[in-house]
Amino acid sequence: MKRIFLLTFVFLVVVSNNIAFSQKSQLRVARNSIGKLQVAINNKKDNKAQLDILGEGIKAAEAAQNDRKTRKWSETWAIKAYLSSYLSILDGNEVNSDRYYGLAIDAIDSAKRLDRFEDNARLIEASIYNINIKKQNKANNAFKNNDFTTAFNLLKEVSDFFPKDTSLAINTALSAQNIRAFDSALIYFKRAKDNGAKDPAIFQTLSKLYTSKFEHENAIKSLEEGIAVNPYNGNLTNDYINLLLDSEKYPEAIRTIEQNLKVTTNNKLLFFLYGYLQQKAAGYNTAEMAYNKALELDENYFDALYQLGLAYVDSAN
Repeated sequence: MKRIFLLTFVFLVVVSNNIAFSQKSQLRVARNSIGKLQVAINNKKDNKAQLDILGEGIKAAEAAQNDRKTRKWSETWAIKAYLSSYLSILDGNEVNSDRYYGLAIDAIDSAKRLDRFEDNARLIEASIYNINIKKQNKANNAFKNNDFTTAFNLLKEVSDFFPKDTSLAINTALSAQNIRAFDSALIYFKRAKDNGAKDPAIFQTLSKLYTSKFEHENAIKSLEEGIAVNPYNGNLTNDYINLLLDSEKYPEAIRTIEQNLKVTTNNKLLFFLYGYLQQKAAGYNTAEMAYNKALELDENYFDALYQLGLAYVDSAN
């Protein structure tokens, strides 16, 4: 979970000399509320104290937005956006929180439109950051309630804002899978992988998604990347060997099995597959040895028994 964006500077009473007092007073109160908020946070004041400050600041910002002059200033809307976005995260009342979430989004739009010289860029940036935290919270609730469409639509925006966050990318991909948006799932699983996620399931899922698109080389590559960061993982190895077999890449499959058998000596399936591939290449003696190894691990392993019988027949002929 990302933290709320806190401005690193404090707004104190800053009064521009070229505006009348009647116009500046409410904006000044709104400005100062940001400084008060930061002081409250630094002093570890409780949520109620912070909400009181936010309420005072938003009220003043709304008064400033209704003034015929200050309503045209980007700062008015940027302050309202920041305070509203912060409140939308802090307020435990969902209805209230969602209300300020909407107000913050509208205020951000106005602030950006009026900020011709980017004087309020930091406030706007902080507001957008906080809005994305709120979106993530809403998405998590939607996911818990099995509303995967809403979860995906929100999470993809948050993941695009925080593209390096692998957990967000994975959750976005999972939401996409649940609504059968497989192309989108592929994009976000790949984002997670490209940014360092190492969970074997990610590579397996990527491989399956590529396979469903008949992109077999990408499917194989995904498993190779997974094995590189998860050496000798049984599930990845089995999927990889099966893909090599499906693609008739028999020499690669044999090399992979041989490498794994040096480390994994209790996998009957590996011995069986090794025997099968040797049998296809007329290496009957090696095939028989591999089948017997598989049967040592499971004497009732029917596939190995059956293929061993065929190997005896083939070698006799």
